[in-house]
Parts: sequence; C-alpha cells; structure tokens
Amino acid sequence: MGHIFRAFVGVVGLAAIFWGATGAALAAQAEEGIVGKIQRQYESIQSFQAEFTQELTVAASRESEERRGILYFRHPGLIRWETISPEPELLIVGPEVVWNYFEDEHIAYRYAVEDVLGSATVLKILSGQARLDEDFLTEVDLAEDTADLVIRLRPRVPEPSLVEATMWVDPETFLLQQVLAVDFYGNTNKIALQDLRLDPDLDPALFKFTPPEGVLVR
Repeated sequence: MGHIFRAFVGVVGLAAIFWGATGAALAAQAEEGIVGKIQRQYESIQSFQAEFTQELTVAASRESEERRGILYFRHPGLIRWETISPEPELLIVGPEVVWNYFEDEHIAYRYAVEDVLGSATVLKILSGQARLDEDFLTEVDLAEDTADLVIRLRPRVPEPSLVEATMWVDPETFLLQQVLAVDFYGNTNKIALQDLRLDPDLDPALFKFTPPEGVLVR
C-alpha cells in the first residue's frame, strides 16, 4: 500500500479516536473520498493515450489470449482502441457511431454509440466515462497487498458482459493502472495500461473511420 494512502488512513484513524467515530463509518468516509478523487481526476483530463496489454481468458476452457495495442481518448467521449497484435483490430467510438474493423477479415461492424456505452462496460471504465459513484457499488480493498489502491466494482444494474470488476489505481495520481472485468459466464478481461500520457494534442482524424474499398460493412 502506498505511503500517501497509509498516511491518509493513519490521520483518519486518529480523528476517529478523537471524535469517537465508528470504524465502519470511517471506512465509508475513506472509501467515498478515494472514489471521489478518482472521479475528479478523470473529469479533469481532456485527452490521454496509453499502451495496453490485454489478457482474455475463457472460463470453460481456461484458454487465454494476450493482445497488445494503443488506447486514445479525447473529451467528450471519443475513443480509439487499436489492437496491434496478435491480429490488427480497430475500435473507434465517435460522437454518434462506433466502428469495429477487422483488417484481416475485411469486415467492419457499425453500431450506435448508446448500444456500446449505454451501460456499464470495461470501455467506460478505462476511458474514465463511467460514474463510479452512480454506476457501481464500490468497495476499497484496504487488505490487498499491493502498492496500488484496489477498488472492487459491482454494477448497480448488472449486465451479462460485466458482473464485477477490480480496478488498480495509482495512490498518488489516482489514475487507473489496470482493470480486471468478469462477465456472467466467468470469463475474464484483464487490461493493464503502460506509458500513460495525459492531455496530448491528439489529431481529430484518429477518431474517424471510413471503411476501405472492398470491406464488408455490417
């Protein structure tokens, strides 16, 4: 657990003794403060980019696949999720349309934004668009043996694609380091971010997509 967070908990603990507050009430106050700081941090960010490593595991077969790529975000909700390996795949969230392009298969899928981001999804968590206090029941795991803050999330309205998630957050910057999501079938999606850059000047063209000639659109 990070030094800053240990100090924070220590100060709160002394205050509890002084004022006679209960441990449960204090834990709730600490949790609310942490979640609020994470929320405010992401609300202040205009753009970011990061490299990602993604591990997808199928519960039934225990087979896993690792993917690598780059994530771009630009306020207010533009996303470019570009998988580089093992196979190229592009997901672009624009103002009204979401494109999912599979280069090797010469096929692109088109969706309405609300169909993709209308509920609690991993993409909303990663891009900071999820309202942690409104979309989820949250719990800060103070017992986890890690330098990061560990936040357990359960959607207030469960979705088959996301029944629970765990966030690892830097205790100094309150920025997301990695997230583990679990769907209804127990399949897991673990994503770690590296080389995070805040507020880069991103080209608007990154968030636009025109299907190449010969590509099937569905």
